[in-house]
Amino acid sequence: MGTLRPDNEPGSQSSAGSPHAAGLFPHLDGVTHSFLDVAGLRMHVAEAGAGTPLLLLHGFPQHWWGWRRVIPALAENFHVVCPDLRGAGWTDAPRDGYTSDQLVADVLGLLDALHIERTSILGYDWGGHIGFRICLNHPERVSRFMCLGTPHPYPEFHARVLLSMWRLWPMFATATPRLGPRLLGSGHQRLPRSMMTSDTTDPSVWSADDLELFLGRMREPQRAFAGSALYRNFLMKESKRAASGAYRATRLRTPTLSLYGTVLYGNNDPKREHPEILGGYENYAEDFTLEHVPNAGYYIAEEQPQVVIDRAREFFAAGSPS
Repeated sequence: MGTLRPDNEPGSQSSAGSPHAAGLFPHLDGVTHSFLDVAGLRMHVAEAGAGTPLLLLHGFPQHWWGWRRVIPALAENFHVVCPDLRGAGWTDAPRDGYTSDQLVADVLGLLDALHIERTSILGYDWGGHIGFRICLNHPERVSRFMCLGTPHPYPEFHARVLLSMWRLWPMFATATPRLGPRLLGSGHQRLPRSMMTSDTTDPSVWSADDLELFLGRMREPQRAFAGSALYRNFLMKESKRAASGAYRATRLRTPTLSLYGTVLYGNNDPKREHPEILGGYENYAEDFTLEHVPNAGYYIAEEQPQVVIDRAREFFAAGSPS
């Protein structure tokens, strides 16, 4: 699929800027790399294709390489933009800025730097959460939004959810000061490794090299700190806000497609089209579609890439200029 190539090898640069990090980028045919200054944040961006822009926002504990199985096909139809978000991959990992407002500002600043006024967005995990916030607060910047396994901002409480609360312990451990960075970046990195392999139906989707590309970046102390700060200051706080009903004063007007797998949410009740836990959006979203992806866990773009490619092409093409 991909091989490592020095970032200063000919063909690895784009006109938007020149990589000058000392490390290696994973190589994917047709992908160029650049670094952009986004309000003082040095952000790494991988790009491919041409035409209508499509912004891909990765999840944790990954970076742009998490999209490797869908980028080449999507680049046949779109200008695919895959940034490493604050603290991840090859983007700067400052000590602060891991809040909803700042992470949204990072992405909007990137779009401004690339002179993209309006884009479609495909995101999962924290990239999906950022995508939802942009749709709610800056709908003029988003044509269509597709998310993978990301809870919407309007959850309903169901008592049965309490039976699964124990599964959230990695979130609390990661968010804990001092402990979280140590678990993410030290030793055998069992916690982030488990976060990936336990939430998939097929751990073989990652080669040893793939896992090293993701986990190796977090062995840098500042990135391990960033991962912990992300959970503490963004993911946990945003989950609490959503659960408290804070977003019910808003309306989701952006056409949205949400794909989900089986590992976290299931789809085993024959009386319901979708699990009860995924409801609650009906009175707050104007064009929201849920779709179950069989034989997939949390990392749908890697486990079922062709499904993501097919649905993305169809969904985003519906919002493209004729």
